[in-house]
Amino acid sequence: MSGLRVAVFDAYGTLFDVSAAAREAAAAPGGEALAAVWPTLAEVWRRKQLEYSWIRSLSGAHADFWTVTCDALDYAMAATGVESDALRDRLQALYRDLRAYPEVPETLAALRAAGLRTAILSNGSPEMLARAVAAAGIGAALDAVLSAEAVGVFKTDPRVYALVGATFGVAPAEALFVSSNGWDAAAAAGYGFRTLWVNRRGDPVDRLPWRPDHVGADLSAAVAVARAPGR
Repeated sequence: MSGLRVAVFDAYGTLFDVSAAAREAAAAPGGEALAAVWPTLAEVWRRKQLEYSWIRSLSGAHADFWTVTCDALDYAMAATGVESDALRDRLQALYRDLRAYPEVPETLAALRAAGLRTAILSNGSPEMLARAVAAAGIGAALDAVLSAEAVGVFKTDPRVYALVGATFGVAPAEALFVSSNGWDAAAAAGYGFRTLWVNRRGDPVDRLPWRPDHVGADLSAAVAVARAPGR
């Protein structure tokens, strides 16, 4: 098998902690109403964000990922009984500047030191991704930030995964694709990428036609894959 030449990361839930917005809003002054329900709100928000992206892709009713994210937030706030314009504005602002997981800078640096180029491949709109990358201070460690908006459809459509080859001139087997979403890592393996599922919660493997090549508890597993003999 050809050697790896590029490491490509999903963004939301993989590099950036999607629960951080609700957690931080609950801990801030004025967040008392959210304190008891923020874990549920964060979970519903993320679930609906993904569901809406899949439904829009399947039905051909595309909207950018920020629209999808805001629609999912509205649902999550209604579901948890914390509807408030001020809170909605606060959660949206926090989501734009999500915290990166602590191992992100070290992981990107180690992969580049191992000779791989690095990139993000995300459903996020270009504006969302630019803001998140800047907030995390990781722009200098990335060779490209690729958005599904370029092809007007969301993952797991193969046109999204094809952006990697179009950008870097690599075959699918020369790219390591890293995602915290088991379904994303599996579909990317079906596309032909070598894949790592970052399974932070210890979830079971999805019952799909494909399986991730590797499973790790955090992003540091990507470095081990890149450094493996005959990578």
